Amino acid sequence: MGASKSSAPKPVLPANAGLAANLVTPAYWDEACKHLSKRDRVMRKLIADHGSARLESRGDAFTTLARSIVGQQISVKSAQSVWERLLAVLGLQGVEGSSPGSDRGPLSATELLTRTPEQLRQAGLSARKVEYMLDLARHFAEERVHVAQWQAWEDEAIVDELVDIRGIGRWTAEMFLIFHLMRPNVM
Repeated sequence: MGASKSSAPKPVLPANAGLAANLVTPAYWDEACKHLSKRDRVMRKLIADHGSARLESRGDAFTTLARSIVGQQISVKSAQSVWERLLAVLGLQGVEGSSPGSDRGPLSATELLTRTPEQLRQAGLSARKVEYMLDLARHFAEERVHVAQWQAWEDEAIVDELVDIRGIGRWTAEMFLIFHLMRPNVM
């Protein structure tokens, strides 16, 4: 798939960038806060009151997308419960980066593909979500997604690639652009 170069700024990596649960704040964050503070009095107060709050990307692309599928059409609390059970089914609870109660876990496409649909259903996933999770895992395992190239791609090229995965629609792809790739001005 051809893709255009993007003018989107690359995120600034924190000093602890080698950790499993990287926190990344986009390079445009401070400038955006200044702009919003000047243009909107409500935002000015919110930014003044919560100035240390940051938009942060955590984890890897596969885990982020898997987490999005798990959370579709259920409450945050239910999604957290299913996610924790999924980590347990995969034997990932208690390892670095996925303690009980954590909201992210180091999930691997190849590890997910070693489980049967029945095992994944034991985590509380619907049959349809199991299909979606396995399709996502196959896309990553077979390198049908080009994660390493996404920083250079235009938003629309990434959306086009993601919506080829069952269970990922345009909205999920755009949320991924905003909250994982830290792209500004999405939509």
